[in-house]
Amino acid sequence: MHSSNARYGDPWYDALASGCGEANGTHEPATSVPPARVGGARDATAEVYVEVRRSAAFQEVRSRYRRFVVPAVVGFLVWYVAYVVTATTVPGLMARPVAGAVNVAMLAGLAQFLTTFLLTWAYARHARLRRDRAALELRWDTQELTRGARGGAG
Repeated sequence: MHSSNARYGDPWYDALASGCGEANGTHEPATSVPPARVGGARDATAEVYVEVRRSAAFQEVRSRYRRFVVPAVVGFLVWYVAYVVTATTVPGLMARPVAGAVNVAMLAGLAQFLTTFLLTWAYARHARLRRDRAALELRWDTQELTRGARGGAG
């Protein structure tokens, strides 16, 4: 299903990646790559994204994200490194039986999995309650602004 004269509505599509034949239909390497489209609506759209990035709404969404992610990552890494360091430096403690064949190392290893699942749940909950609505509103505003920057096209 190859067509030598196929055109795409993709704004990132300037030339095919292979460079062979599609430009002129001959399966020979293309002699030149067409220049990237510059100016006009693209510049206006870029300005919209710069404006949105500087907006208070965007900064608030990023701030909410960072306030959750940074402490969560640091906490999890400290917990993981503590597990590894304890396992290598105090093997007697980790080998101590807790119940039957289950020892401290096994419980700590299972706790690593449990921590991962809890952190995933907490992240999804935080995103749903604290960021998703603001991010969606920001997305709609951005789409409206870019539609206006392109002169209503799109």
